[in-house]
Amino acid sequence: MQWEVVIGLETHTQLSTKSKIFSGSSTQFGAAPNTQASPVDLALPGVLPVLNRGAVERAIQFGLAVNATIAPQSIFARKNYFYPDLPKGYQISQFEIPVVQGGKVSFVLEKDGKSELRTVQLTRAHLEEDAGKSLHEDYQGMSGIDLNRAGTPLLEIVTEPDMRSAAEAVAYAKALHSLVMWLGICDGNMQEGSFRCDANVSVRPVGQAAYGTRSEIKNLNSFRFLEEAINYEVRRQIEVIEDGGKVVQETRLYDPDKKETRSMRSKEDSQDYRYFPDPDLPPLVIGAEWVERVRATMPELPGAMRERFVRDFGLSEYDAAVLTQSKAMAGYFEAVTVKAGKEQAKPAANWLMGDLSSALNRENVEVADAPVSAVQLAVLLQRIADGTISNKIAKEVFGAMWDARSAQENLADEIIESKGLKQISDSGALEKIIDEVLAANAKSVEEFRAGKEKAFNALIGQAMKATKGKANPAQLTELLKQKLTA
Repeated sequence: MQWEVVIGLETHTQLSTKSKIFSGSSTQFGAAPNTQASPVDLALPGVLPVLNRGAVERAIQFGLAVNATIAPQSIFARKNYFYPDLPKGYQISQFEIPVVQGGKVSFVLEKDGKSELRTVQLTRAHLEEDAGKSLHEDYQGMSGIDLNRAGTPLLEIVTEPDMRSAAEAVAYAKALHSLVMWLGICDGNMQEGSFRCDANVSVRPVGQAAYGTRSEIKNLNSFRFLEEAINYEVRRQIEVIEDGGKVVQETRLYDPDKKETRSMRSKEDSQDYRYFPDPDLPPLVIGAEWVERVRATMPELPGAMRERFVRDFGLSEYDAAVLTQSKAMAGYFEAVTVKAGKEQAKPAANWLMGDLSSALNRENVEVADAPVSAVQLAVLLQRIADGTISNKIAKEVFGAMWDARSAQENLADEIIESKGLKQISDSGALEKIIDEVLAANAKSVEEFRAGKEKAFNALIGQAMKATKGKANPAQLTELLKQKLTA
């Protein structure tokens, strides 16, 4: 039997406010345990929550960025459950009427050597507070509770069950991660818990309309763990069904050491949490004027930038989509074109998506920290365009620039000069080399004149070898044709 995978993600995005969502306590990471927990965070008797305006405005920004509906009125509710690190015995969240409703996120999915533009529909994004953290290390059989995170503002972003593979889920998560960082509403630090995913996974026979029973894998804080956990869970569920069993609706945790998910608890439904409106918080009212004020402060969004790159630089939709997956990469591209000229936009895109991205991935470096700056790359592109070097030699120069770790703007020129890499474009010099190659390869000459095109490529190869790869390829090809057909 063939199986279809069905995946939906819930992403907890920590908002970049300096204080918590209902108190003035700091959200700074790394403080000593329980030093950033106020009476409000600790739920001491008589305290009242006050909503953080900055958290609301970040939620509005996100809603605008994904073309969602911003609810003119939304409601905070109490989500009741009992954990040692939840001081109130409930979490303040939003249930029936969230602040952000609908929306979509588009991204590029690499599949079977091809690239596809995909879109995942969002169900909602709602504001809520984070819980504290249970610490299980160094307590000699006991657990410690750190309430510094209690009350940290979160925007929980929930998708429809639109994804059909772990790779697609990861591509979506990366696009969402890039978007919230682009907007500046989240620092995106997954190691510190600023961006973490819960994956709802089920399988069903291909062609079946009804969804299978899902498991929720909690608190995945790396893209690698997200992919590994989903792939394991898919295999586990298929094995359970094919062995005659039934998948149980439950919450599971991922063990990265054993690379497996394990049961945590039976999965609750909404009624298990006994939601009811929080009596201490009035409805959140967001007027059209507030939305427009927030809109006016927003940066150019990836979608708008994609359209501009296609319109103004003549890029393909795919190239524009790849370059705008990261604000830093888009900025790098624009800086290259400002220096190199608009006519170098397509070559710049090719270099960014090719050699530059390969080098960044190889060394696990972000584009903002690339040792070859945008201005330096622009100079290299100019030397290709003016015929100083060939594309092949440019790759060698780029490698030397990367290794040099120099801030010198004209680094490419220095490397070309010092290594003697200038392209040979002198017709007289090239004709002399061609004559020598033809004289030394009479058999290939005869084969070409007898109609064997491969012989021409062999002669080109010999000529390039004779010039140590420095001949102008287009000029060399034209001169060789003239000589052979004379």
